[in-house]
Amino acid sequence: MGSFKIQEIEFFAKFVNMSTKEKIQEEVDVLEQEVNQHEIVLYNDDVNTFDFVIDSLIGVCDHTVEQAEQCTWLVHFKGKCTVKTGELNDLKPRCSKLLELGLSAELV
Repeated sequence: MGSFKIQEIEFFAKFVNMSTKEKIQEEVDVLEQEVNQHEIVLYNDDVNTFDFVIDSLIGVCDHTVEQAEQCTWLVHFKGKCTVKTGELNDLKPRCSKLLELGLSAELV
């Protein structure tokens, strides 16, 4: 075998290190997807006003005004919208609060 130059060794070390980092990141991404497999779905109703739904999403689901408005329009036109995704123990109290406020929501 021939001898390697320092630049070749540094390049190889960076390549191996980068490959390892990418593999670890892929594993983290998969774990995050497994953890965040639950969602709150909000359904349309003929009772609550747009402003009430928007305010509820801001207060309960930590939406920005823009997010809350977009979700409210989607619920209005499509009949439902996923308004929050995450871990079950985080979503349960949020969904319960939406239900307490008189909104039609489901945890899936």
